[in-house]
Order: sequence, then C-alpha cells, then structure tokens
Amino acid sequence: MTPAGKADEDGSYDEVTLRFYANQAQAYAATARDAPSRLLARFLSQLPPGGYILELGCGDGRDSEAMSVLGFLIDPTDGVEAMAKQAEGRLKRPVRVMRFDQLDAQGAYDGVWANASLLHVPGSALPDVLSRIFRALKPGGLHMATYKAGAIEGRDSLGRYFNYPTTEALEVAYQTSAGWEILSIQDFEGGDYQGGRRPWLVVTARRPD
Repeated sequence: MTPAGKADEDGSYDEVTLRFYANQAQAYAATARDAPSRLLARFLSQLPPGGYILELGCGDGRDSEAMSVLGFLIDPTDGVEAMAKQAEGRLKRPVRVMRFDQLDAQGAYDGVWANASLLHVPGSALPDVLSRIFRALKPGGLHMATYKAGAIEGRDSLGRYFNYPTTEALEVAYQTSAGWEILSIQDFEGGDYQGGRRPWLVVTARRPD
C-alpha cells in the first residue's frame, strides 16, 4: 500500500482507478476468479426467491451470472464501460455503465450486492454512496459489501485507490449515512488481483421495514 496519493478529498470516485480498470478490463476479466464469491450464497439465502438485485461493480459478471442462474432478477452495473462490455460478453445481455454516485433508484431492489467494489470509493464520499444504496433498497432490503481492511487510505502498487477501512470506520460510515440496521461486520482472509492474501471486512446491513 502507498499512503501517498490519496483520492481527491471532494471526489466521489477516483479517476486513476477507473482508468486502470478501463485499460486492463480484458486482462482483469481473464485473470478473475473462476467461481462466484464465496459470500454470495450467504447473501442470497436472506433474500426472497426471485428477488430483484442490483450489483454494483459487476466486473466480468461472474456473480451476476450465478445469481441469474438461481432465478434472481439482476441489474448488473459497472462504472467502467470497458468492464461492462466484458460482463455483457459473459451474460449475453446489456450491462449498465453507472458510477456509484449516479445511483438514484428509490425503493427498487430487494438486495444490493457490492463485492470488492465500494472499497474504491474515497472515504469522504462513502457515506453519500451508502445513503444512495439505502434509498435504492425496498424496506427490508439487504445490502452486502466487502472491503480490504486497513487503517489508512492509499494506493496499491498498481496505482489503484482503496479506502482501507477499519471495522470502526465502517460502522461510522454506515451509521452516519442512513438509518441502516447493521447486522454484522466480519473479518476474513481473502485474495486480491495481485495474487496475495490479506484481511478483508464484509458488511451485512438492512434497510429496516
């Protein structure tokens, strides 16, 4: 991690990170994991059968594909057009190009899935993005997201920005963004694009009925 080179304080996204995924979309998709996220089954088990799910940062579309096969109605999105094209090739359907700060749905989704995507939101902008996710959920809707754990925001050796939160920082971000019911914030060990292992955090939260 390189603490120097923070994202713009007032920005809701990081241009350097978006550019990395635009330039590396094909290579990133080719080297992505072979199976859906190991946390996906836990998320789906808490949703109504056939529920409507928004995926934020769908990447190459593996998780959206798995959810669709299980009978869920999926709205796959990615903030990078080149990455959305990779997902379209896999899913055989359109994938919306949408940054997190462009989410304006109201009470539309049973679930919002954000695996390894919100970790790129500048820390100062995370509460606003979380408030948008809250509004996009139906009452009782579920949200799950994963973050690379840390203590100081910064960039990795590839130049990508990460907010690297602590458990306490995530609690504050969620609690100040909207009236979330935080069901759990758990740590686990996971991999990354560069092939290493590191600590992660997974947040499960609900919009109350």
